[in-house]
Amino acid sequence: MHEDKKFVGQPVMSQILEIILSSLINKANRKHQANRYYKRLPLRIHVVSLLYGVLSYCNGLRELYEGLLACEGKLLHLGFDNAPARSTLSDANTRRSYQVFETIYEGLLRQYHNFIADSRLKGLSIRNLKVIDSSTIQLFSEILRGVGRNKLDGARKKGGFKVHAMMDAFSGVTEFVRMTEAREHDRKFLYHLKLPAGSWLVFDKAYSCNCYYLI
Repeated sequence: MHEDKKFVGQPVMSQILEIILSSLINKANRKHQANRYYKRLPLRIHVVSLLYGVLSYCNGLRELYEGLLACEGKLLHLGFDNAPARSTLSDANTRRSYQVFETIYEGLLRQYHNFIADSRLKGLSIRNLKVIDSSTIQLFSEILRGVGRNKLDGARKKGGFKVHAMMDAFSGVTEFVRMTEAREHDRKFLYHLKLPAGSWLVFDKAYSCNCYYLI
């Protein structure tokens, strides 16, 4: 039987990639010289692989690699013939700067921001309404320093890092993310925000003692 590598129809990944223009990826590539220092995995293939991992709810590189490997023969519509090796993906994640993905995300946000506004908020007089919060992701203290109080049962404190985020209330899309050690107080996130005049912020009491820094 003849083996055909072309995938019939329009898979979800193909539909998503249609809105991520090659010109946007190429522009980010030139800005950060993303392929200069790591050529084994071109930027576009790296982006596609990571998107597959997110949409497939992969918990690690092994799952991502095995998922792509299972689709070999049907990857032509994604722009590559073979699944990248797990070691190749790992090296690319280490060597390629996160800033190139940040640039791609910001470009997509500017391009499609008007199409993703939440219709439930239409008609409100408030503009530039933002929501900020943080979430702590625990890791063992061998990776990051232990945080929090000592436990009463004598158990070791866990290390971790904190993800601080600002979301636009109208689009429901995150506009700014900063990662720190989990021990850093939430209010320090305010120093890094650059908001236009007349912006409104919604936050919990962890930020209230330092809200005057935005004035």
